[in-house]
Amino acid sequence: MIVVTERQDLLEAHIYGTLTLADYHELEKAVGRELQTAPKIKLLLDFTNMADYTLDVAWEEIKFTRAHAHAFRRIAIVSVSEWAPWLSWVNAAFSDADARLFDNSNEALAWLNAG
Repeated sequence: MIVVTERQDLLEAHIYGTLTLADYHELEKAVGRELQTAPKIKLLLDFTNMADYTLDVAWEEIKFTRAHAHAFRRIAIVSVSEWAPWLSWVNAAFSDADARLFDNSNEALAWLNAG
C-alpha cells in the first residue's frame, strides 16, 4: 500500500507492506500532477514500513526515473533496510536530483525544505 501526500512542490510517499505496480502507478500520477504546477519537485520516499516490492516495480522505477531525470530537485529516501543503498543508487544514476538517505522522516523533511 502507498500513501501519497501532495503539497506545493513537495511530494511525500509512504509505503506499507508490499509495494505493487498499482501502488507505483499512483506515485507516477501524483508526480505528473505536481509537475503541472512546478518545474521541479522535491520527493520524500519513506520505505520504513515496506516489507518488499514486486519485480515489475523495480523495472517501472528505472523507466520512470530515466523519463523524469530532470523533474526532481531533491529526493529524500527514508529507510533502514538493506535495499536502501540500491534505491539511492538507482535515483542517483538516472536523475540529476540531489538524493540522500535518511533514518527518519523528520530529518528527511527538514533537508527537503531547506533546499
